[in-house]
Amino acid sequence: MNNEFLSSLNTNKTQGGNDQPNPERLLFKSLPGISEDLVRKISEDKSEPEWMLQKRLESLQIFKEMKMPNFGPSLKDLNLNEIHLFLKPDSKKNLTSWEEIPTEIRQVYENLGIPEAEKKTLGGVGAQYESEMLYHNLKKDLENQGIIFINCDEGLKKYPDLFKKYFMTECVSPKSHKFAALHGAFWSGGTFIYVPKGVKVEFPLQAYFRMNSKNSGQFEHTLIIADENSEVHYIEGCSSPNYEDKSSGLHSGCVEIYVLKGAKVRYSSLENWSKNTYNLNTKKAVVYENGKIEWINSNLGSKVTMLYPCSILLEKGAKVDYLGITYASTNQNQDTGCKVYHLAPDTNSHVVSKSLSSGGGTTSYRGFVNLKKGCKNSKSSVTCEGLMLDDKSKIKTFPSMEVEEKDVKVSHEATVGKIGEEEIFYLTSRGLPKKDAINLLVSGFIEPLIKELPIEYAIEINRLIELEIENSSI
Repeated sequence: MNNEFLSSLNTNKTQGGNDQPNPERLLFKSLPGISEDLVRKISEDKSEPEWMLQKRLESLQIFKEMKMPNFGPSLKDLNLNEIHLFLKPDSKKNLTSWEEIPTEIRQVYENLGIPEAEKKTLGGVGAQYESEMLYHNLKKDLENQGIIFINCDEGLKKYPDLFKKYFMTECVSPKSHKFAALHGAFWSGGTFIYVPKGVKVEFPLQAYFRMNSKNSGQFEHTLIIADENSEVHYIEGCSSPNYEDKSSGLHSGCVEIYVLKGAKVRYSSLENWSKNTYNLNTKKAVVYENGKIEWINSNLGSKVTMLYPCSILLEKGAKVDYLGITYASTNQNQDTGCKVYHLAPDTNSHVVSKSLSSGGGTTSYRGFVNLKKGCKNSKSSVTCEGLMLDDKSKIKTFPSMEVEEKDVKVSHEATVGKIGEEEIFYLTSRGLPKKDAINLLVSGFIEPLIKELPIEYAIEINRLIELEIENSSI
């Protein structure tokens, strides 16, 4: 196990939303607000082809025409006119040596244990700071197998035909919703992965996205193409520091995953934004014949999260497994869930969601499963469970299923409850402090999901939740 990683957890340096921001060191900081001039500035700065500029401008127009979401948490306090949408840190880009990154920026990733994990357990690492991917590196033996793992900005330049075919086309459209359109206009950085036919990536690939400046936005784009019979595990981490005033941050990233025939992709993410950040993210996968997508999502931090990873089971035998853990504490509203579209026979979806709330926080499971006519012999099971840790908190479920085919098996189960006073009394009467007793019960609640995760990932989630409970008024 990565001792540096565990050490960083114990010193509480990994906790997005709890540490302090670095002083700003920027080469460029856009004026706050949305403008066509800024869209053109970003595209020119990146030396993009004309088709990408036009896609950005079309996305901007779609954004202006679309209405704000009419469901879920209120976004009335999000003032986009106060957000700086593009920030270039004072550092070189696309580095392959950590030593070349400015010390105070490099320290963020060292505290996270990422450089050490890269040496021991990861096949490749990317690190984004503000709007730019500063570091990206892939082990030579993986590169020799034809695996592509580079900054999305570089992917556009080096593989224009592949990029144009897949970028915000069949998977995520700018018309998906208002913030997908905003992303299409202002995207910057992120990760581009291509795994050739039959290649199985032995070690996980990881990228970490860090927002530092207050009143800033981050719009990284992740594009993964797993060719036929290939396999890859990709891990994303996201965080921002604690801003002491009332400033807001906006995260509106986008993840597009193409799982071609017989391929398998596992996507794991841990998002832990500061508690005045709006996390309005978009994630979607298209799965072809006998392919499989696995989503492992953990959402902590943020003021508001609206995130619903979506899977399109496009061809026969396509599968999706979704595991989600969400925690909301004081002044947080976590609205998350999963969407699945069964469009072919013999497709399979398995969804498990666990939600926790304390200190008056609100979590909501908002799920949708659609089984189209003709998807015979398909199966779908959805389980969502919620646990409130006090009398002030809320947990809601909004499941929805549309079944248009008779020859299918569909099940749904939802339970919401409050942590047991009898169990707490029993444990405290045996000498455990109350918060330790609550931690023990919470660990038991999320254990079925935690055991499915890589051990470092599982330890971090447990530790983050323990810290939330320690800092709460329970």
